[in-house]
Amino acid sequence: MAIVIPFKTLSERFPDLISGAGLAYGLQDQMKTLIRLMLAPVRVDETWYCSKYPDVAHAIRAGIFTSATRHFVDHGYFEGRQPGRMEVDEAWYLRAYPDIAELVDVGEIASATEHFNQHGYDEGRLPVPLPD
Repeated sequence: MAIVIPFKTLSERFPDLISGAGLAYGLQDQMKTLIRLMLAPVRVDETWYCSKYPDVAHAIRAGIFTSATRHFVDHGYFEGRQPGRMEVDEAWYLRAYPDIAELVDVGEIASATEHFNQHGYDEGRLPVPLPD
């Protein structure tokens, strides 16, 4: 599974671009269109996505969406949903997020990967370091 930067992270790092604050009318829509184009090749784990997000599975059955991929690209990404379980650089994640390292050390969480896929993506954490 490719790494997909959480929308929350983009919003925090580039608030003016994402929110449209201080930008000319229409640029926020253009930014979201650009993001959708960049998301188009992301492989969405259809089975996992529908299992994790039963509302999407229901919407697909009802004919509102044609697939989990279509939902993710058009709406899910912006809602903070992840396309599937992602690989996590365990050592980096635990160094970058010492609060999680503590939880792993005391056995409250099994691994960095478990934390990221259950909570970290929703929190806007990164699974790997971003390139400089």
